Amino acid sequence: MSSHPSSATTPSGLKRVVAAAMAGTVAEWYEFFLYGTASALVFGQLFFRQTDSPVDGIIAAFALYAVGFLARPLGGLVFGHYGDKFGRKRLLQLSLVVVGITTFLMGCLPGFDSIGYAAPVLLVLLRLIQGFAFGGEWGGAILLVSEHCPDNRRGFWASWPQAGVPAGNLVATVALLLLSSNLSEEQFLAWGWRVTFWFSAVVVLIGYWIRTSVDDAPIFKEAQARQAQKAEQQLGVVEVLRHHWRAVLVGIGARFAENILYYTVVTFSITYLKLVVHKDTSQILLLMFGAHLLHFFMIPLMGYLSDLVGRKPVYLTGAVLTAFWGFVGFPMMDTGNNWLIMAAITLGLAIESMTYAPYSALMAELFPTHVRYTALSLCYQVAPIFAGSLAPLIAISLLNEFHSSTPIAWYLVGAALISIVAVGLTRETRGTSLHQVDAEAAARIAAGQAAPVRQGSSLA
Repeated sequence: MSSHPSSATTPSGLKRVVAAAMAGTVAEWYEFFLYGTASALVFGQLFFRQTDSPVDGIIAAFALYAVGFLARPLGGLVFGHYGDKFGRKRLLQLSLVVVGITTFLMGCLPGFDSIGYAAPVLLVLLRLIQGFAFGGEWGGAILLVSEHCPDNRRGFWASWPQAGVPAGNLVATVALLLLSSNLSEEQFLAWGWRVTFWFSAVVVLIGYWIRTSVDDAPIFKEAQARQAQKAEQQLGVVEVLRHHWRAVLVGIGARFAENILYYTVVTFSITYLKLVVHKDTSQILLLMFGAHLLHFFMIPLMGYLSDLVGRKPVYLTGAVLTAFWGFVGFPMMDTGNNWLIMAAITLGLAIESMTYAPYSALMAELFPTHVRYTALSLCYQVAPIFAGSLAPLIAISLLNEFHSSTPIAWYLVGAALISIVAVGLTRETRGTSLHQVDAEAAARIAAGQAAPVRQGSSLA
């Protein structure tokens, strides 16, 4: 399909847009990975009453980890609504600042021994605010790139903000690794972990500064002007759920395999390696560093592949492989061999990148411009409530109950099946023109029809 002339910006301008989108994503995921790692290593001991079992504190910390996901959909809808109305850039800058402030304050919180139950309460409050702001980040970053890039290269370019996830994890892992390697366990638990949270202020300032150099895409400004001329404007989320509910269900279901696998491999594995394999913190972080580094390059590679062969073939292959990882990855970890452990983590992230990289382009190509931020944020942020937010908690509970990784592997099979059905029901969107998506969506809405997700002439 041919690209509309205003669909893409110049190569140098596009690279600047990608850098701006990634800068914020790196900052956001630096902070989010810190929280997940701290839940596994620190929060269980510091912010909750201690019992005879070390697993109890970790379960409580992972339950609190899940709380932040509850605020994400609300944040996604609020940021999406105003992002569709006023622009992607302005809302992206706001979300970044809020996440930075809350993460910095988490590093200042006293523990349970100092202020009792006020410690977890304050942590929950900050986590909710962080989750609310985090809900607006992904959709805006993806659209900043998707709406600037050529239609035939959207899979590749739109995957770069996704690569900000391992990049942020890398920065966080380096910070944690430096501190855990140079401090004793007691020093790291007492104050070392706080330094990494305070460092988020520097990461956020860099990301905010880079984002000031870009503007919203021409296609968004055109859609914004059309919406301004309408006498009656429907609330974005109402329009999305009324006219695009099938695509929303696809977007939510498609995330299960990727989301549950990711948090199993990246967050739960830290606990698994510590409790079951008996690796120390520095060893675990070093292994994670190597895996995240490889993951950074895998994501744009899979995005490029989705431009060549299509979104669905790449996605479905990754979802099928997700069903097998648990039966292979955990036994590799059980050997205690560092190379095999890193290979298991890397394999998991390689499979995850096959479902994560094409997701951004697929979602951008399913919804019209004037509600795209709202729709993408809704799909992306609702899924983790039932998927990734619970994955570490379910995994540690299954391990505690059965003393085996096999039930966790079957849990991944269930996640994979949900995504296989969801993606199998949608059509291929590779090469879709966003201008054509807008035109066809307008025609359908005028005719009072809901958007299809399977084959047909419609592309939205």
